[in-house]
Amino acid sequence: MTHKRSILRLLLILFILVSNTPLSQGMEPGVKPPGIRIKTGIEVLKEQNFKCLEGKRVGLITNPTGVDNQLRSTIDILHEAPNVNLVALYGPEHGVRGDVHAGDKVDNTNDPTTGLPVYSLYGKTRKPSPEMLKDIDVLVYDIQDIGCRSFTYISTMGVAMEAAAENGKEFIVLDRPNPIGGLKIEGNLVEDGYISFVSQFKIPYLYGLTCGELALMLNGEQMLGRPCNLHVVKMKGWKRKMDYVQTGLQWIPSSPHIPHPHSAFFYPVSGILGELGYMSIGVGYTIPFQMFAAPWIKADRLADNLNRLNLPGVIFRPMHLKPFYSVGKGEHLQGVQVHIVDFNKAALSEIQFYVMQEIAVLYPGRAVFDHADKGRFRMFDLVSGSKEVRERFSRRNRWEDVRDYWYKDVDDFRRLSKKYYLYK
Repeated sequence: MTHKRSILRLLLILFILVSNTPLSQGMEPGVKPPGIRIKTGIEVLKEQNFKCLEGKRVGLITNPTGVDNQLRSTIDILHEAPNVNLVALYGPEHGVRGDVHAGDKVDNTNDPTTGLPVYSLYGKTRKPSPEMLKDIDVLVYDIQDIGCRSFTYISTMGVAMEAAAENGKEFIVLDRPNPIGGLKIEGNLVEDGYISFVSQFKIPYLYGLTCGELALMLNGEQMLGRPCNLHVVKMKGWKRKMDYVQTGLQWIPSSPHIPHPHSAFFYPVSGILGELGYMSIGVGYTIPFQMFAAPWIKADRLADNLNRLNLPGVIFRPMHLKPFYSVGKGEHLQGVQVHIVDFNKAALSEIQFYVMQEIAVLYPGRAVFDHADKGRFRMFDLVSGSKEVRERFSRRNRWEDVRDYWYKDVDDFRRLSKKYYLYK
């Protein structure tokens, strides 16, 4: 009996130890996460004792992702710093405290914690007005991006840089990692006539830069008109080959449907197709952007067709589900979950086009541009940066008809953007 009690006690101790092992998003349970390996811009600014902000009236563009390595908000850090005069906050999509639903306008208000005025940059006004900037000397930007041009925070950054230039204000970017690293570039440049808040600049769909590097390029290549007085507070320790988990940083959802660091990998996998509302891409279910499903799909057949393509770094698994909201709410859907098994080999943005291709093979009457709501084609084109993507694909429902166009600008952009690399 004593021997049995000893074994049980040992098992209990092991269970407690495993149960209390900290988890890192994207890692297997029980695997100890890496220690924090980098310092973000706000950490470096703290190290420098906020020297670049001394004697200036400071405005801050941020949201819940603007935190230091201990998860303290940049708002509170700057507000409490004795040598920083934080006088105003500016709210992008979702608001400075993350309390606004996706797509809803952000109202002018006061921050309940600091009492500071919060000016909306996601409503009628998306570019700070002279009135919003009259009481500041420097505008600071601290938001975690996801590396895809249709995510609106970089649009907010760019138009705020324009406003800073027009109103004689300094602009400071507190740099953060690109969560999909700094090597992957996919997609054509945005064309004239397709500039919008989801494609604000003539850059590829995946652009392989940090927000600080992107700001330097927008400024240096005169993509904003008049250049602003720009300063980037660089990170320490970040490498281009790092994905977000490798930084050791905790992930804060950059929007409600980007709950994990790997969500940044999947956003470009399905986000363009998702604009059509043609099938569920997992928004409204537990795996946003990681799947494709509809009530008329047979899961096994679609998975078999897609897996026969042998796409590098990707496996498709048949699945069944009932979404909780959004497309297909409450319906029994079938489709595939996308599993990225080798991120470096996977061409992320191509996957949705291969899904569209195989849907047309299996269900000719459901070919996407014959069956989807034509009223949503314009949004698809804006996110794609051109109508050419849709028009070329719709001729035969084949990705090969689009591929050369989709990648035509990548090599030139890679050469151009290297001028603005801050990290190796």
